[in-house]
Amino acid sequence: QVLLVESGGGLVQAGGSLRLSCAASGRVISTYAMAWFRQAPGKDREFVAALRWSGDTTAYADSVKGRFTISRDSAKKTVFLRMNALTSEDTAVYYCAATTIPFAQLARATTAYDYWGQGTQVAVSS
Repeated sequence: QVLLVESGGGLVQAGGSLRLSCAASGRVISTYAMAWFRQAPGKDREFVAALRWSGDTTAYADSVKGRFTISRDSAKKTVFLRMNALTSEDTAVYYCAATTIPFAQLARATTAYDYWGQGTQVAVSS
């Protein structure tokens, strides 16, 4: 079992930045990759970014590439999502997810992830 707790969401003006954190506990050693997803009101949950726990591979949605950065502190068992140049389109609840399945490539589907956090709200005002 892996427990994930997100933090760092809030209200920010367009063009601003936020850093989300996801603290993992439990059987973190079994985690293969972690990811961030987001869900805006009335929309499906969508992939944002993923990172192999070894740290050697990352993946990003086209909509955030160049603006968002996923990283991790393995000693603190924490994954971060640095978000720059935020727009109103980034407003959503952001979820942290973890998978114990060693996919050949970083997975972008919600069904690939075993564990989920409770989410943290990000609101961008224009």
